[in-house]
Amino acid sequence: MGQQIAFVIHPDNKQDPLPRPPALCLEEACGLVEAIGVEVAFTDITPLNRPRAGTFIGPGYADMLKERAEMVEEDHGHPLIVINCSLAPVQQRNLEMITGCKVIDRTALILEIFGARASTHAGRLQVELAALTFQRSRLVRSWTHLERQRGGGGFLGGPGERQIELDRRMLMQRVGQIKKELADVERTRLLQRQNRDRAETPTLAFIGYTNAGKSTLFNAITGAGVLSKDMLFATLDPTMRASQMPSGRKIVLADTVGFISQLPTELIEAFKSTLEEVMFADVLIHVHDASSPLLREEAEDVHAVLLDIGMTEDDIAARCLHVLNKMDMVAVEDVPAVMAQIPAGVPLSALTGDGVETFFAQLEQRFAEDEQSLRVTVAPPDGDARAWLYRFGRITGAEIDDDGVETLDVTLSLADQSRFRARWPDVPMADK
Repeated sequence: MGQQIAFVIHPDNKQDPLPRPPALCLEEACGLVEAIGVEVAFTDITPLNRPRAGTFIGPGYADMLKERAEMVEEDHGHPLIVINCSLAPVQQRNLEMITGCKVIDRTALILEIFGARASTHAGRLQVELAALTFQRSRLVRSWTHLERQRGGGGFLGGPGERQIELDRRMLMQRVGQIKKELADVERTRLLQRQNRDRAETPTLAFIGYTNAGKSTLFNAITGAGVLSKDMLFATLDPTMRASQMPSGRKIVLADTVGFISQLPTELIEAFKSTLEEVMFADVLIHVHDASSPLLREEAEDVHAVLLDIGMTEDDIAARCLHVLNKMDMVAVEDVPAVMAQIPAGVPLSALTGDGVETFFAQLEQRFAEDEQSLRVTVAPPDGDARAWLYRFGRITGAEIDDDGVETLDVTLSLADQSRFRARWPDVPMADK
């Protein structure tokens, strides 16, 4: 037996066409299959005028897959057949019966990747919750052999129906248990977020399409050593790191899971506790893959997920800072066209470091919109006020007279100004 192989099929549904070319959809599906360590042995795009109720793809095409599977069975065993769309449970079952191979759809494939990659306790819980939600409608397939039995005692459905109900009850009990454990995770994250709020440390969350280079940029800024590979969904579990900008401003950076087109609704629901870090971040750093031929479409997919988790259009526009990563992979003559697609994007390369200084300058400018330069006069008895200003403000100048009175030039956010005036109303503070 050799390595597990897969047939990857992309149905080009003419009734419900996707906004991206079929060839690129197929290429992305192959990348997802390779991300779980399975070799792609056969790929194809099959035109589909209308989906078939029983098999989605045509029965003749399913027979062709069976014949091709039999050709490779001796060397590789039964191949895995991946249909790059969402299949109904009955369609999946019928295709498996026709081909004699395991058949999975796009949702099951993404769940498989997440299950293999989740490393933290919270990540594994979220993946299990998504998988159980997905399996609920597929329980009946496992017990069709019992449905053929007929018994007495008034059980019209036979023993099969009883077994399904037992399985469903066990599944729902496990779902309830997972949700309780995830509630504890959410409480812990809430406490951590409240601590950051008390420390007045702004949080920046990296978002973007999978494989856009978020983790590489995150590592370049923080030196965190998070796994970064040219692979779909290389990072699943969110990582938080404290860092410092060149100006000395303290920040907290959050690296989050990548998004993807046709993201399963089960995953969006299960990962809401993780994506809360995105919802509550002060700044969203939307990392785009400038070298992708689907730059605009991928940006729209990320935007759609942000709306799905409860953000508004105005909120997204106000908090997003766009970054065009992987500019080192863009040909010089193509740069104007790339920049035109994301006009507000900051061009950079996380791999080479080019453009990172401009990125920090844009961040500083964004923070400066909510700040004001002030002159504060601190007498010797007000040492606690002086310490507070050095901790939460940015000191740009300081002078001390012979009496020990210190005049500080300090930059404070509007919120910090209000806090300072509430605690030390008698300390003189004026616009610079």
